[in-house]
Amino acid sequence: MRISVITPNFNGERFLNESLQSVIAQREAGVDLEYIVVDGNSADRSMDIIRRYGSAINMVICENDAGPANAINKGFRAATGEVVGWLNADDAYRHGALARVVKSFEAHPGRAICFGRCPIIDEDGREIRIGITRFKEMFFPISCRFTIQCINYISQPAMFFRRSALEKAGPLREDLKCAWDYEFILRLWRQGGAMVVPEPALAAFRWHGGSISGRNYAVQFREEWMAAAADAGCFSPQAILHLGVRWGIVWSYSLMAWRRRRQTDRADRG
Repeated sequence: MRISVITPNFNGERFLNESLQSVIAQREAGVDLEYIVVDGNSADRSMDIIRRYGSAINMVICENDAGPANAINKGFRAATGEVVGWLNADDAYRHGALARVVKSFEAHPGRAICFGRCPIIDEDGREIRIGITRFKEMFFPISCRFTIQCINYISQPAMFFRRSALEKAGPLREDLKCAWDYEFILRLWRQGGAMVVPEPALAAFRWHGGSISGRNYAVQFREEWMAAAADAGCFSPQAILHLGVRWGIVWSYSLMAWRRRRQTDRADRG
């Protein structure tokens, strides 16, 4: 079973090398990997880093794009694998992750999606926000269409799907600013549901000030609620529960941002 992985990149040289290595190393477990990198004409050293890997990357698309969703959609159109996923240029796969993904799909031929654990790491690769990770994992044993409509507990770097489900669900919505991955998951779910890949973690999500979730979390959770309401119905129990989740998470993130600012101010004064 071939698996296609797409990495969108724009001026991501800081973490790009680590991300590329984490994908290419998956072949060591015998994975039939098709690797596609889509660069939006970066102005930094990104293309130098990408060229360093030569034939280890099956396809490089380097041209202007309209944002990450547009870049990933280009990769979707080029992908030939039976299973597809994407890994942003600041995230990383764990050792042997793709081999476990392939085995899961082979064992559950009717499922459209698989996902697993995905710790959050900082700029230096240290795990952070452990409470958020554990909170998401609480929903894994009760994962179903109802729960995914109530709250997004799937971390995108650790999510994969069948290309046949992608063809039925359609591409990412490029009009959304942040929640195009969650809205996409809701559409994919209709094509056969999802399964959880048991521990250990499949990937790591890097949180930093320049990431989409770091800059625009209020927009992200507003768009996620809108996607859930459109999928389940505006006045459904799922949409109402998701609205409460939205404001709870935004409040929590705002509190964490306030604490970080206070710590920074104290350090500057000290």
